[in-house]
Amino acid sequence: MPSSPPKTYYEKELDRLASEDSIQPKQYALIRQSKAFMEKYYSENIELNDLAKAAFMSRFHYVRVFKRMYGITPRHYLKDMRISKAKVLLRQGHSITHTCFEVGYESVTTFSSVFKKSTGYSPREFQNIIKAIWNKFFIGALAIVYLFHNSTGVFK
Repeated sequence: MPSSPPKTYYEKELDRLASEDSIQPKQYALIRQSKAFMEKYYSENIELNDLAKAAFMSRFHYVRVFKRMYGITPRHYLKDMRISKAKVLLRQGHSITHTCFEVGYESVTTFSSVFKKSTGYSPREFQNIIKAIWNKFFIGALAIVYLFHNSTGVFK
């Protein structure tokens, strides 16, 4: 009897995915609801145990199912969302302290540490980079207006 050719990496991955137990529709819906809850209340104190209880799962099973669905743990998802919202607030000129509390951190030190680990910059460095970019843009725009004005006489 001839042996079959060895499976490719992709065939092995398909076999692995097919063999994993699938997510039950009820679990899927509950995890999606908990993700929506995090998106709405990201600035509140959200406890992993509470999310798991609301989804009728143990904490560990909740994390496993969430990660299987989204490729990231709930804690990491919440952190990334908070940092993303913080970047928006810092770009808008809000203070670091205001931003920290607005996105759900209770300590500026913790917020600054997490922000730096996530972005590579401290919140202050991030603000300075944004200001430098804005200043370059603004000066460039003024230069264009000046050149346009001098070359066309439109503003005379």
